[in-house]
Amino acid sequence: MTSPSRTRSPVSAIAGVLTAWVVVAAIAVTGGFLTAREGSAVVERARAIETSRELRDRDGVLLRPFAIADGRWRLQADLASIDPRFVEMLLAYEDRRFADHPGVDPLALLRAAWQVAAHGRIVSGGSTLTMQLARLLAPRPDRTIADKLVQIRDAIRLDLAFSKPEILERYLTLAPYGGNLEGIRAAALAYFGHEPRKLSLAEAALLVALPQSPEARRPDRDAGAAQAARDRVLDRLVAAGAIEADELGPALAARIPTVRADMPNHAPHLARLLSISMPEANGWQVSLEAGLQTALEGLASEAARPLGDRMSVAILVADHSSGEVLAEVGSSDFFDDMRAGQVDMVRAIRSPGSTLKPLIYGLAFEAGLAHPETLIEDRPASFGGYRPRNFDFGYQGTVSVREALQMSLNVPAIRLLDAVGPARLMARLRRAGVEPVLPKGEAASLPVGLGGAGMTLDDVVTLFAGLASGGAPVRLHRDLAPAARPKGEFLDARAAWLVSDVIDGTPPPAGRAHGGFAYKTGTSYGYRDAWSVGYDGRHVIGVWVGRPDGAPVSGLSGRLTAAPILFDAFERLAASAVGGRRVPLPPPPKGTLLAGAADLPPALKRFAPGEVMAGHGGGAGADPAPAIVYPPDGARVAVDTDGSGRPRPLVVKLDGGRPPFQWFANGAPIDTSQRRRDARWQPDGAGFSTVSVVDADGRAASVTVFLE
Repeated sequence: MTSPSRTRSPVSAIAGVLTAWVVVAAIAVTGGFLTAREGSAVVERARAIETSRELRDRDGVLLRPFAIADGRWRLQADLASIDPRFVEMLLAYEDRRFADHPGVDPLALLRAAWQVAAHGRIVSGGSTLTMQLARLLAPRPDRTIADKLVQIRDAIRLDLAFSKPEILERYLTLAPYGGNLEGIRAAALAYFGHEPRKLSLAEAALLVALPQSPEARRPDRDAGAAQAARDRVLDRLVAAGAIEADELGPALAARIPTVRADMPNHAPHLARLLSISMPEANGWQVSLEAGLQTALEGLASEAARPLGDRMSVAILVADHSSGEVLAEVGSSDFFDDMRAGQVDMVRAIRSPGSTLKPLIYGLAFEAGLAHPETLIEDRPASFGGYRPRNFDFGYQGTVSVREALQMSLNVPAIRLLDAVGPARLMARLRRAGVEPVLPKGEAASLPVGLGGAGMTLDDVVTLFAGLASGGAPVRLHRDLAPAARPKGEFLDARAAWLVSDVIDGTPPPAGRAHGGFAYKTGTSYGYRDAWSVGYDGRHVIGVWVGRPDGAPVSGLSGRLTAAPILFDAFERLAASAVGGRRVPLPPPPKGTLLAGAADLPPALKRFAPGEVMAGHGGGAGADPAPAIVYPPDGARVAVDTDGSGRPRPLVVKLDGGRPPFQWFANGAPIDTSQRRRDARWQPDGAGFSTVSVVDADGRAASVTVFLE
């Protein structure tokens, strides 16, 4: 390191020679009594260097660092992640005998002292990198022989306590680079916009030069001084043979950065959540993928811009086979106060609109009340005073259940929900891992089916991840540890497949081709929230659009506003490291009823209003409503097995209703040869199963049991 020149005098020449001999004696004496690796304050400081906490992605890529307590950026250096050529240049320029000396280089100190004596000024520094680290750990004026001897002592102690790579990593963590930048990683990110894993020759030379005089050479304040220092490093390294002469020209011609880049700030809402919930952690590695995260943050920002100054966009992507969250964007711009960017819309409770309809239809399929080709009425109707209307205030008349779901018609959905029951819908949501929020003191009622319960984007994606997984619950998580999947199912696999088959045919937004994924849109009451959620055979993506303050937005809709963003998100997922080719939806499970409208059993040709729960009555004819008397709803039933371990058939019994009867188990017809009040049912195996029956008048009953 250099310092201001001094005027030569006989006294200074004598002092220089004396200094050289004092230094040599100090090294011998200090090295003699320092044999222990413990008991040194400087060693303890080196072991307890405070560094920035970091949020890293699944591959270790930096997403977001946090400044240390005093506002400095000090990121932990790791030699394995630093360009080896930079390390070679640093050692060639600063400390050629670093690998061999005991923390202090006697030859360099003697050379420096002799130059002081000969020239009356410091021509070259005698400090090793270990001595510089000692000074950074225990700053001193460094102007007296006593200060220098303490630094020498501390350097030898550090050399005894740590390996050479450990010393170098600590130096590259603490080295000053101007302003509040400490360490090579903070400097590379601020001046070049990337980690020091790969550096150009010019970048490496600048990073070698800056710590010698970090404030005077700051490129963002004095690019000329920074360039001159960099070029001196390059010239000396060429002269020393450390770099080839033909590399010098391009390196000298490279521009000096004149503006500091911001530190990475990806997934800021998740980073803030983790820093609050885990304040003692040194850092976090999560399941997100940096490239996809960056791409979707850009998409959210681009999509929100034409929607208005106060609009925001949130996006959540997960692998539903593992539950790993691959990207989450909580707002369109974290720092945009007009858009309330710091409000995390992945976790904000909002109305889900029509996004619960697929589960409603799935419950109807499971209970044997409907099939995708069943006809259903879309006409004005009143349900105890509740009169749902379609989004466009029009009605389609008689439609198939498939068309009703693909067009997201409200009246058919409420007809089915009235049959399966809002309580059952809420119970299945909870079994799926979702906890809807109802108004205080209110029980679940029919409006829940059209968004009358609060849910988060995380909840909605959790539900659709389960549908994509064949009705098996999926727990979304951000950590890298494999998550144990919840047991059981919240929807029969055949019913879940039928739902996927229907929404796979939902028409794409205007101007878009079919995306190769099933999807559903939703718009909350009052045009406050627009949703679009979709999945293929591996990934699920959810999009929310709206104002974080909950104000209504004229013209907002899931189909027009959110669906195009969903299609763009799938395209960016396909281009990412965790995406690739679209995985198709799986084939239907064994026993799924695949039939056209003409081939459906009579009870499934047209949906007729009826109650699914036993004992609720209602329906046409003088006969009482059907009720399954065995097994009772909610029962645990022990199943016998035959010699091969296959479950033996169970007898199910019915009371009431008008024959003939159509029986279903988990949505598939059973015992079709005899339509009597009892039927023989061959279970698939242990676990939850739903048995349903529909009588000649379209009235239905259903029970859910657990077989063990």
